[in-house]
Amino acid sequence: MIGAGGVATVCAFKIAQNKDIFGDFMIASRHKEKCDRLVSDIHAKGYDMPIKTAAVDADDVDQLKQLFNSFKPDLVINLALPYEDLTIMDACLACGCNYLDTANYEPKDEAHFEYSWQWAYKDRFEKAGLTAILGCGFDPGVSQAFTAYAAKHYFDEIQYLDIVDCNAGNHHKAFATNFNPEINIREITQKGLYYENGKWIETEPLEIHKELTYPNIGGRESYLMHHEELESLVKNFPTIKRGRFWMTFGKQYLTYLDCIQNLGMSRIDPVTYEAPLADDPSKTVKVSIVPLQFLKAVLPNPQDLGHDYDGETSIGCRIRGLKDGREHTYYIYNNCRHQDAYKETGMQGVSYTTGVPAMAGAMMFLKGLWKRPGVWNVEEFDPDPFLQVLNEQGLPWHEVFDKDLEL
Repeated sequence: MIGAGGVATVCAFKIAQNKDIFGDFMIASRHKEKCDRLVSDIHAKGYDMPIKTAAVDADDVDQLKQLFNSFKPDLVINLALPYEDLTIMDACLACGCNYLDTANYEPKDEAHFEYSWQWAYKDRFEKAGLTAILGCGFDPGVSQAFTAYAAKHYFDEIQYLDIVDCNAGNHHKAFATNFNPEINIREITQKGLYYENGKWIETEPLEIHKELTYPNIGGRESYLMHHEELESLVKNFPTIKRGRFWMTFGKQYLTYLDCIQNLGMSRIDPVTYEAPLADDPSKTVKVSIVPLQFLKAVLPNPQDLGHDYDGETSIGCRIRGLKDGREHTYYIYNNCRHQDAYKETGMQGVSYTTGVPAMAGAMMFLKGLWKRPGVWNVEEFDPDPFLQVLNEQGLPWHEVFDKDLEL
């Protein structure tokens, strides 16, 4: 597993809880001491799985190859930054390793993400006899498994799909992001995008919004955003006439976000700054800094939010379509309490809802259930065993039939 952040912490805990399936396990990150602390936390909770650690720069293919050739993993779980997806995939191909991640690739110098870069690896993985599983978090990931489950069991045609993501928790900070601030803010400040009648329609960032009701939470203002899983879902379920993704944000969060943008702190292009030397403040040096990366350094670490986080998340799919010629609606969702996640893993619910599916997807591969040469999205595999594991591993899901979807 590459990464030692919040999602990786949850995934590692879950792997340790299922050591009979996972066998040998290594955690690697840029800073080995961070991996060592994670292993200590896991063992302190009473899990006795032996876990190796290593330092690796995931931007460096040669370092990755050296590590993979040394440890010889069956599967590499990539929980690093999306910028590093392609270097890790290159190293996997070179070393004969299978691959799984939770978010699709995006270049560092452009706030833009799509699957085309990783789908381009399909033939190479196929010829190598290796499996690559893309986007196996919650959304993307579980949202696609939910859609596949609905198509398999309840619909002849899925026509309208709305993925709805609500975080109704409170971390009691003035402003903080629930995962890597750099990735989070880049995602939210992009233009919106949805699919309708065979075309992609672009909107201004957070331009379209409406109040939606979430189970056990109530009404929350929800904003239409661009999210990667729609790209694969409309391809793999061509009967979809409209596909959209919605996420909730509070007024305070959006006010701070607007301020960050107006001050230029969401910029991803480098600026030159003259700074005093740390060991001799009387001397200065010109340095190149990216404002958003600097902002990340001063914002609260998402890994440290769990202790005071209360409330819960609610993420699901609202689907309308045909079965036996009649229209039906279907809502499948999971609610996750932040404090439950924290008590088990020391992380908040947003990390938990991504880390558990990553472990479950890896389990599907190791059991041979999701093992197929090529590059695949989650909905292209059988959803049933995956969703059963989620039920058993802390993310139970619920179904609502033929009720008002509000969309």
